[in-house]
Amino acid sequence: MTRRLFLALLAAVPIEGALAQPAVTVEEAWTRAAGQGATGAGYMTLRSGAGDRLLGAASPLAQRVELHNHIRDGDVMRMRPVEAVEVQPGTVVTLRPGGLHLMLYGLARPLSPGEQIPVTLRFERAGEIEARLQVQAAGARGPGGHGRH
Repeated sequence: MTRRLFLALLAAVPIEGALAQPAVTVEEAWTRAAGQGATGAGYMTLRSGAGDRLLGAASPLAQRVELHNHIRDGDVMRMRPVEAVEVQPGTVVTLRPGGLHLMLYGLARPLSPGEQIPVTLRFERAGEIEARLQVQAAGARGPGGHGRH
């Protein structure tokens, strides 16, 4: 076999794990400052090349964490729990104020601007992924304390 043919065949064979992309990536994870015992919210951007489903989350600083969405009920916006957040293959899903988000119930201590809060995200395929929510000021509208345009 010639060297060129060998290299072409080698390039066509996938190498398991060596060049694999992470199943899910978490970017711009953030939350707002909140008091002890209060309810906080978590926001982030999720990407998945193969597609996945966010099934739940946990944090050592919250009694429980739930997946929620805002829905319009007549003239009123309401929050409702959701069973999972779908991340379609090759797409981006943004958890943000006024949309999909994490609810952190029963905070064990205050969340102060500048600190990072650990959260474990549980995905159907990727399993558990550790993330850190960057705490922004109480009125922040986006990561880094500002809104997006």
